[in-house]
Parts: sequence; structure tokens; C-alpha cells
Amino acid sequence: MTDPFAVLGLPARHDLTDEDVRAAWRRIAAATHPDRDDGGDQARYSAAAAAYDTLRTAFGRGEALADLGATGTWHAKRAPRHHHASHAPLPSKRTLLSAAISAATATAASSVGWTPATIALLVGAATWLLALHAKRP
Repeated sequence: MTDPFAVLGLPARHDLTDEDVRAAWRRIAAATHPDRDDGGDQARYSAAAAAYDTLRTAFGRGEALADLGATGTWHAKRAPRHHHASHAPLPSKRTLLSAAISAATATAASSVGWTPATIALLVGAATWLLALHAKRP
């Protein structure tokens, strides 16, 4: 696997914006697209498309930077993150938030006595907040 930052000609930094990545992708796509008169460069275009797909969000850039490691070289497989006490992998934020939504829904249904419509509204709002949080770095 190659370094997606290098494929797009970008420095591996935390402060890259979505627009920086999009501009680099468009520059390479315009020069290498297979529909160009000269035939383009299918291999480079495919590699750039895969790199853009990885780096297009702040979350993806963070994951790619973590994969780069301290040496600045791309590691094909990242070492798993472990909790210091139990050495078990930590659950993701999305998993924890999903479990919290389920627990809140069960509590609302059993002890508070909310109606199904109120619970649906609660779950909808929580899901919207989860999606909003997932877009942030």
C-alpha cells in the first residue's frame, strides 16, 4: 500500500483541509483521466482516486496520519490500539455512542414511561448528533 499523501502530492500534516485535498485530487484527475485525448494514465488515476477516498474527510486524514507512524513512512498494517490496563482493544466513539443511545431508549421505555413517538424523536435526535459528530475531526 502506498502513502495517500504522497500520491496526491500533499504534505502529511494535521492541518490539511477538505479543500486542500479536493484541489490536489482535481489537479491529478484532470491530468490523468482515462477519457483525455492522450488516453490519460489509468494506473495513476486509480491510485489518486483511492488516495482521495482515504483523505477526503478529516477522520480519514487522521487515520492515514496514524498509519504513517513516527517514522513518516506508510505502514501497510497498523498495530492495534490497546488499553493499558486490560490490553483489550478500546471500542470506537461510534460504538460507545450507539450503546448509550440504546441504553437511553431502554430506560425511557421502561422506567420513564415515554410513548413510542417520544422515544423515536429521542433516537432520531441522537442519531443526528452522532452523524454530526462523525463529520468532525
